Amino acid sequence: MYYFGYFALIITFIAALAGAASCLINLFRGHTIQDSISKHAHWLTSLGLIFASLALLHGLFWQDYRLQYVANYTDQYLELFYRLTAFWAGQPGSMLFWALTVSIFGTLFACNKLATKLSDHTKLWFWAIYYALLVFFALVLTTYSNPFIMQSPAPIDGNGLNPLLQNPGMIIHPPLLFLGYAGFAPASCLALAQCLSHEKQSIAWHEVTRNMLLWAWALLTAGILLGAWWAYMELGWGGYWAWDPVENSSLVPWLLATATLHSIKVKHLERYNASLIALTTISTFFATFLVRSGIIDSVHAFGQGAVGFPLACLVLFALLLTFWVTFQAEKIDAPMPDLMSKSGLLWLLSWFLIAIAVIITLATMWPVISKLFTQAPKGLDAKFYNQVCLPLASLVILLLCLCNLAAKHIDSKRKIYSIIVVAVALGTTILLYVLGFQHPVALLATAAAVGAFLGLIFLHKTYNWAALGCHVGLLLCTIGIAFSGPYSTEHDIYLSPGESKTLSPYTITLKNLESVQGPGYSALVAKLQINDGKTDKGILAPERRLYAKFGDMQFSEVATLPSLGTELYASLLGLTQDKQVLVRFSQKPLVNWLWIGGVLLSLCPLAALKLRAKSHNAETSEH
Repeated sequence: MYYFGYFALIITFIAALAGAASCLINLFRGHTIQDSISKHAHWLTSLGLIFASLALLHGLFWQDYRLQYVANYTDQYLELFYRLTAFWAGQPGSMLFWALTVSIFGTLFACNKLATKLSDHTKLWFWAIYYALLVFFALVLTTYSNPFIMQSPAPIDGNGLNPLLQNPGMIIHPPLLFLGYAGFAPASCLALAQCLSHEKQSIAWHEVTRNMLLWAWALLTAGILLGAWWAYMELGWGGYWAWDPVENSSLVPWLLATATLHSIKVKHLERYNASLIALTTISTFFATFLVRSGIIDSVHAFGQGAVGFPLACLVLFALLLTFWVTFQAEKIDAPMPDLMSKSGLLWLLSWFLIAIAVIITLATMWPVISKLFTQAPKGLDAKFYNQVCLPLASLVILLLCLCNLAAKHIDSKRKIYSIIVVAVALGTTILLYVLGFQHPVALLATAAAVGAFLGLIFLHKTYNWAALGCHVGLLLCTIGIAFSGPYSTEHDIYLSPGESKTLSPYTITLKNLESVQGPGYSALVAKLQINDGKTDKGILAPERRLYAKFGDMQFSEVATLPSLGTELYASLLGLTQDKQVLVRFSQKPLVNWLWIGGVLLSLCPLAALKLRAKSHNAETSEH
């Protein structure tokens, strides 16, 4: 069956190559898309990727260790859920999954009724670019990263899945990222296709792909949020964002996509918007290059791999193609928006987001860049990112506040709104300063978030519920980050069974130590009673695990007492020879506001899809 899976990938490669060639030939000859096999080649590429995916899932389900990929990422102890989701745990499987998701979004585009309004010339350019993308995936999967490599004799058992990945959040995190990456691909292909067609368009690329853009942005947001939650709950260091290269690489496409979603609201920026959405998709491949090439060290990268070279070639070629296509596209002679207008502020907002993305990219690549002028290259730590990126992010929130107040005509009601917003923002700053919260960036971010939230309340009628929910979610995330970052506290304490220690205002008592056995691992569990001087807050039970197939490597399982105020967080660091446990006890103010805001950011765009469908149906019934 696995040979048929590999053969299906070869069929995908041939069909995608034939489809791209057919599109280019028909463009050269001036034929329409109805005369081309490119109209039907997509279905063959999709079937090939589906069959290959089913073949790999078959091996994972039946634990067929003849397949090298199955032996590398599963074992007899692994539950069925984790066994199947090992599909994207390794490099070859995750590349196959990404190719499959690109194919899925291509199918959605092919079934999109709005796409019928596009000219044949534009459609041919779209499918030519899209098939070229699938050619790349198929080439990588059949050569550099083949998921169907067989081994003989087959081992009795597999190597097992990394314990850090045996977490629901981390299992769902990668497919959400890949679905988000893939969702931007049709929009990017269509934007470049419209630039290449040199025709007056009856419908813009972002109108045709609107739903896909919203899906992609929501899925990517959810993927990043789950990755942060996994780091917070699984790694045991007490934080959720370390500015790790892999974290940064997923944040850059999100920033560029967010800039795109705002800039498309501004008229007469066609070339700018086309290049921005194309750069969003290119940045997803650059993110994959960082993770899989071994060029940058990361705690959860795939390490050095053969796919680094083709990914680097793709990124460079795509950058050159994008700049050439958008440069030669027809320029619309229109004045730039007034920076003090809502359109001007949205345009400025997009540039701030781009600036943050560029800074993060350069800083992430700094160990490589610095090799050009020093023999001892050094990476930039979290302090640099916090000092540079967080103030810029706070200014983005401030711009959001100003966007709510901007209008062509400032009437008396809007003047009153503006005065109230400014007064409340200043009052919030003074109050927080008096209460001892004096970190300048945190003050700026919180004051801007409160002002923006107040502006949303005043002007909620100008927003649909989806946009309103997204912006509220962003503001909750901002406040959560502003407080949980600089104002969190952590202490390492030693405790013997029955012993208590006080970390104001809490008293921590080690009730007992337990040794437990789980599937494939043994664990030490410390049960900590938490008392705030008035009542018992509950039990924290952090663990330290040893997995049979991972030697002496220890893994932490943290414990939390959730709260909308200050969350209590404990991780078990070790055990001394005299039976004392070393526990890291942390207090995280407003950290759950980040998760609540992130959920709103991830779900609210889906409400826009529903609202869009209703309005479309209403328009249809009216006519």
